[in-house]
Amino acid sequence: MRIGMMADVYKPHVSGITTYISLNKEYLEKLGHEVFVFTFGDENFEDTESNIIRSPGLSLLDTGYYINLQYSSRARKLLNTVDLAHVHHPFMSGSLALRYCRPRGIPIAFTNHTRYDLYAQAYLPVLADLIGSTTMTAYLPTFCRYMDLVIAPSAGMRAVLQNYGVETPIEVVPNGVNLRPFREPSSPLDRGKFGFSQEDVLLIYVGRLGPEKNLPFLLRSFAGTYQAYDHIGLLLVGDGPERDNLEDRVNTMSLSERIVFTGMLPYEQLPAYLAMADAFVTASVTEVHPLSVIEAMAAGRAVLGIQSPGVGDSIEDGVTGLLAKEEDLAAFTAKMVLLVTNHEMRRQMGEKARQAVTTFSIENTTQTMVKLYKSAIEKASDRKQRVYARMLRFLDGWGR
Repeated sequence: MRIGMMADVYKPHVSGITTYISLNKEYLEKLGHEVFVFTFGDENFEDTESNIIRSPGLSLLDTGYYINLQYSSRARKLLNTVDLAHVHHPFMSGSLALRYCRPRGIPIAFTNHTRYDLYAQAYLPVLADLIGSTTMTAYLPTFCRYMDLVIAPSAGMRAVLQNYGVETPIEVVPNGVNLRPFREPSSPLDRGKFGFSQEDVLLIYVGRLGPEKNLPFLLRSFAGTYQAYDHIGLLLVGDGPERDNLEDRVNTMSLSERIVFTGMLPYEQLPAYLAMADAFVTASVTEVHPLSVIEAMAAGRAVLGIQSPGVGDSIEDGVTGLLAKEEDLAAFTAKMVLLVTNHEMRRQMGEKARQAVTTFSIENTTQTMVKLYKSAIEKASDRKQRVYARMLRFLDGWGR
């Protein structure tokens, strides 16, 4: 198959979506398929991957996003040759898929990776009403009706889409993760370099330091736990726009020796950091497919999180980790205390997490996606035979 991945933003921008697209592309290519990524940005950027097709766009400040309402001539001609287009952002890339692919009978798959309403509240409060639940309810059901395949990375995200009014059948396929680096034994780092001892229970968070991650809530919970059990530490791995504010909070709480910020790390170093820690913690409620949670589980670490789509779909409360109700600081803190004081429970949960995470392996999810792609292509074959689609394909070929 020739598959076109359509994304509003791609590398060097760092996100769970770009990581997934790159990994999915790699494993599809290993199976013999040809994969192209259609995105926007500097056309002269030197990609380390093949078949990355960039169209120019207007840079959106320093976000890594570029805005354009059309692809370049080269991108359009190449897109017209794919067997299936897979949309990873519903607005800009989604509208272009409807514009370029639908009339030509090219089947379109769509994965909804993000709670756009919650991200708008965190990053674009002035546009929160514009990109809120009302808008999503008006846009997504119609958009999904034009899709040949709609995918949610978790059952919780499928429920969110259905609450928006999406009536199109939705397949649940987790975004695959390369589990091998995390499951294979990794030499942990020396805790002493971060100011922690072997007697400390070390908690770790990995992810973006942004407002959507609910990190002030996590810090307050840690501070409460520290009052009851002072042999704990917290490692915050990652970077983002809230780092300065979070560091100020930590200093104000006099916890700078117990909470350490590492900054952004090369991805290949994460397994060693997870191996050094005793458990993983997150207070985010905006995750659709919590990559860092799955990686921590693969490393055999129990996870503490909040019951919400994505995180709640990944963790089995009391089995592979602990879940608290959303925005219940007392309940979250009580579970954190339980996690750090009950060593045997934490160890057993970590072992069960390592076993349960197999369903997220990229090998399994890629095989599932190939089956779904082939089914969508077969179902769309009748549409490709329509006169208008045949005429457009003839003109596309004639114009090359």
